[in-house]
Amino acid sequence: MRERVIKMIATAVTVAVLILGIPAAVIGGILVWQAESYALESQTQALANTVERRVKEGEPVDQAIIVSWLQGAREHEHHYVRVNIPGRETLVVGKPLDPPRLRAAIVIPSGSTVRVETSAWSALWRIMRLVLALASGMIASLAVGWWLALRGSRRISAPLIYLAAQAEQIGSGQVRARVKPSGIEEIDLVQDELARTGERMAGRLAAERQFASNASHQLRTPLTALSMRLEEIELLAENPEVANEARVCLEQVERLTTVIEDLLNATKETSGNTEAIHLLEVFNQQREEWEEQYTKQGRELIFTDEAAQPVLADQSVLGQVLATLIENSLRYGDGTTRVVARTGATSRGVFIDVSDEGNGVGEDIAPHIFDKGVSGHGSSGIGLPLARALIQSVGGRLELYEEKPAVFRISLSAVPASLDPDIVMPKGAVVSMGRRRRRF
Repeated sequence: MRERVIKMIATAVTVAVLILGIPAAVIGGILVWQAESYALESQTQALANTVERRVKEGEPVDQAIIVSWLQGAREHEHHYVRVNIPGRETLVVGKPLDPPRLRAAIVIPSGSTVRVETSAWSALWRIMRLVLALASGMIASLAVGWWLALRGSRRISAPLIYLAAQAEQIGSGQVRARVKPSGIEEIDLVQDELARTGERMAGRLAAERQFASNASHQLRTPLTALSMRLEEIELLAENPEVANEARVCLEQVERLTTVIEDLLNATKETSGNTEAIHLLEVFNQQREEWEEQYTKQGRELIFTDEAAQPVLADQSVLGQVLATLIENSLRYGDGTTRVVARTGATSRGVFIDVSDEGNGVGEDIAPHIFDKGVSGHGSSGIGLPLARALIQSVGGRLELYEEKPAVFRISLSAVPASLDPDIVMPKGAVVSMGRRRRRF
């Protein structure tokens, strides 16, 4: 793709330069030659006017007049002048010139003829300089065109490479953060549509996984109750045939339970490593784990879910990443620690900001805060790199959004409203167990 773009742009520039440059060189050379011819004719006309005036006034016309004219016009050795006056001796100054040469002949009213020849090498040299200047400009234009072709090809090919990476991630069942707009409308349209397709696919995979989990739970609960009833019938039955039928039914129930387990495992293997989760569940878990420790240090830990929509992630992974950020804020931060979930500008993403009121991250280590072994407080420097790797494994992103005060941002993909687990997932059916009725 990149080579084709380079060839197309380079070919277009080359054709344009040749179409404009070659005619410009030809026309420029013709104009220079004509300018030299017009200059020689003007000088010859001036000499002819002088000769005509002297002839009318009866004054002598000699070689001194021609030599004086040559001194005011051009160098003597580059000219050949011949003045033919009727009834007088023909005046000749210089020697006939070899080609290339310029000629001019003027016939004055008295019948006299003034012919001037001059060397054309000066005109040819001016034409050569003009051609060289145009050739230099053409070469410079080709160089600039080639440079623009390389740059333009990178600008076009890079977004296509990112699109291929996004398509590969969609094929693997994961959702990656969207790349920045390329500025090329067609590519950005494809990128947006690919991002929407990835979100829909990931949402459906998460919904299928959660549905399989719920369906497995809904089926295993009554199957367990049914197994218990069959075991009870088998043990209490006095008729051997009834006991035998109960045993056969119990085997069928166990086989059905095994099939459900196999289907659930297959669904987990093919649905990727993300699922639709509610942030409030993760926030409540982290609050129970860390609120007591914050209270002991006289600090406050506040969780706020302004997004109020499910996200695509792994609950254990997200909990571990949040725990790392909250622990760092407890150890190295100060004041109130806030964990706030907000909706992105396009409502396709959710941002979780973890911030406090401490001194923040130093400018010297901020660019390398996620490198292994980098720490401003003498720790191992492994927690943040590990947290970033974990969140990237489920299609998210972790970055240092602000340095002072420190704000760490987790970016996750939001589940589209049409794939909200609370809407897609059916509620459990009413299962009858003897006299008791319970909804699972």
